[in-house]
Amino acid sequence: MEADQCRFLFLLFLFMCQLSPEVAAEVQESSDDSGASRETVQLTDVPAAMEFIAAAEVAVIGFFQDLEIPAVSLFHSMVQKFQAVSFGISTDSEVLAHYNITGNTISLFRLVDNEQLDLESKDIESIDATKLSRFIEINSLHLVTEYNPATAIGLFNSMIQIHLLLMMNKASPEYEESMHRYQNAAKLFQGKILFVLVDSGVKANGKVISFFKLKESQLPALAIYRTLDEEWDTLPRAEVSVENVQNFCDGFLGGKRLNTTLPSLDNSYFSNRLNF
Repeated sequence: MEADQCRFLFLLFLFMCQLSPEVAAEVQESSDDSGASRETVQLTDVPAAMEFIAAAEVAVIGFFQDLEIPAVSLFHSMVQKFQAVSFGISTDSEVLAHYNITGNTISLFRLVDNEQLDLESKDIESIDATKLSRFIEINSLHLVTEYNPATAIGLFNSMIQIHLLLMMNKASPEYEESMHRYQNAAKLFQGKILFVLVDSGVKANGKVISFFKLKESQLPALAIYRTLDEEWDTLPRAEVSVENVQNFCDGFLGGKRLNTTLPSLDNSYFSNRLNF
């Protein structure tokens, strides 16, 4: 219970660094995209569904026994909104049984931690565009997830208890190459460590950076945190190479670290802000 509370407080702190209740109510707007037209993929058997899920970092599948319900057209409307998510649909009884689906359900699958998150029949009946958008936005964790108000909740919900944060300005000339290397390093720790990008060019993210006792002059930097026991470490002025990231993570996993415990958090500060 104590470990769960520490995990909750830490990630909620990151969440509240940026998000007011008013902003939270509108967070679904952040994923609008005017990209090319896309369609849902029809999944007619179990092998097709398994291959579809395995090929995507984030996959959302509508498991429907009845294609006439309002949630089906709503589901199709999400395809254009979330360009980085793969959408599939299935009515096949064997597919539904394979994924333990007993009614009309929308499920999100994450490659990064092998999670299956379900919106069950009782939720589907009252679902609207805002609720479905928030469900997808909040739970879409990739190999590298950019920190924002919605993904902060998804990070908290993940079963992976170690998070690595790269704090770097996305406008810097080195960003593209650094991110490519960071993503390659993330593949080495899939299922063990969640890789997160914190854009230091976003003013509100300054609180996240200072939380780890880092200054702008020390960026880019890496910060690693384990929610179970609040142990953490930082690597200021980090060269973002696969080797450096791997060595930093391996050192932390092996018990080598410089810092120990994050500052204690005021529980009342959070309890008064749980209105999102």
